[in-house]
Amino acid sequence: MVLRLNPASGVPLYLQLIEQVKHAIETGAIETGEQLPSVRKMAEDLLINPNTVARAYRDLEQEGIIELKHGSGAFITDSVTARAKIMTKAQTIVQSALDRLALFDLTEEEIRRLVETELSSRRAAKSPRKKYA
Repeated sequence: MVLRLNPASGVPLYLQLIEQVKHAIETGAIETGEQLPSVRKMAEDLLINPNTVARAYRDLEQEGIIELKHGSGAFITDSVTARAKIMTKAQTIVQSALDRLALFDLTEEEIRRLVETELSSRRAAKSPRKKYA
């Protein structure tokens, strides 16, 4: 597994690390039960502070992506691979939708606005409405 962080991107390094690990799982570069490098080793490999790696690992654990076993290390949880398979199927649907939208000569920004508007509408429909007296 090769991870690359970009300190100049403006995105905090721990968030970049989280996204890189998630991406590695989604692409099958890391599999269920596989052990991640120790905090110290990951920090050395990426040339970052060990506290940054520890924070990323804690966040990944809170999301249920890894399990931290004291004294043994960090391991990819079983539930993650099922999610990765769903993400792969969903990616196919997104690609198909984008191909169909391209037929309308929509710009990337117009497509982004359409998707964001639909997501916003769905969030609004799900949220409980406040009643005023």
